[in-house]
Amino acid sequence: MTERQIADHFSDAAEILQKFNTSENCQKIVQAGEIMAYSINNGGKIISCGNGGSMCDAMHFAEELTGRYRDDRRSIPALSISDPSHITCVGNDYGFDAIFSRYIEGVGNENDVLLAISTSGNSKNILNAIDAAKAKNMKVIGLTGKTGGEMAKICDVEIRAPHSDYADRAQEIHIKVIHSLIDFLEKKLID
Repeated sequence: MTERQIADHFSDAAEILQKFNTSENCQKIVQAGEIMAYSINNGGKIISCGNGGSMCDAMHFAEELTGRYRDDRRSIPALSISDPSHITCVGNDYGFDAIFSRYIEGVGNENDVLLAISTSGNSKNILNAIDAAKAKNMKVIGLTGKTGGEMAKICDVEIRAPHSDYADRAQEIHIKVIHSLIDFLEKKLID
């Protein structure tokens, strides 16, 4: 790999980020943040989930809320569905498509919010988690890519990364959205 190829990675990422940075997308992030803040202020929590790199993003989102992002403040109730014993138990007994939905069935409540992350918008286990959340009258925020997939039709707020040939570009947008949501919640809930 050459220096030029490395530079192209950054140029491509900057171009995708610039495409995403629209008033419409910023409004969706505000809308998602308001839904999350309302949940927290009414005794709810945020449950996040995703597969692979999106699971890492779900975990990062939850730990920044329960821990600390930029400011010292009270812990904000959030958790990610990432416990390996739960995932392997449910995967073994019910199949991989049920790993997130079973968790929502067990710990999700009406005032909670699901942050569902899928670069394709079509991950079956994520779609099942959304169905389980909807059955509990939970709000659903979706982070997607490509065309938004099936998630685009069923999320309360869908925030979609611009189309790219590679999932990593969507993930780069997702982490910026996640950081924006965390910052929003810190300011909204603490000020």
